[in-house]
Amino acid sequence: MGGIAGLPARPSVACLRMRQDAVRGHLDGLLLAVLEPAPLHGYAIITAVQQRSGGALELRTGTIYPALNRLERLGLLRSTWESEGGRKRRCYALTEAGARFLADERTAWQDFTAAIGSVLNPVARHPDPHGQGA
Repeated sequence: MGGIAGLPARPSVACLRMRQDAVRGHLDGLLLAVLEPAPLHGYAIITAVQQRSGGALELRTGTIYPALNRLERLGLLRSTWESEGGRKRRCYALTEAGARFLADERTAWQDFTAAIGSVLNPVARHPDPHGQGA
């Protein structure tokens, strides 16, 4: 195996497609989660997601910046310009509304993964009603 969470180190095309679809549906939660501990600039957000996922998730700037702008318009993030090494960078921070949204997103994710797990592993959760186990 060699990968994170049981995924192969070199994922198949189908696996990559599944990851991309999963990210699309949960991008807001991913971005808010990496901003929970402290404000970060765009590249640091990309790096944090990649590191926290063990390299399984790689976001592109063309994906995160529109999402960050949208989350800021919704009041879930706030941004400030900061200078770092002579370069100005826009740093994003979680707002109180963003923290509440993240808590809801975590609950929704747990419910979703539990439901998927029940389907993928039916014997573990729901014995075969016809007595014809695996």
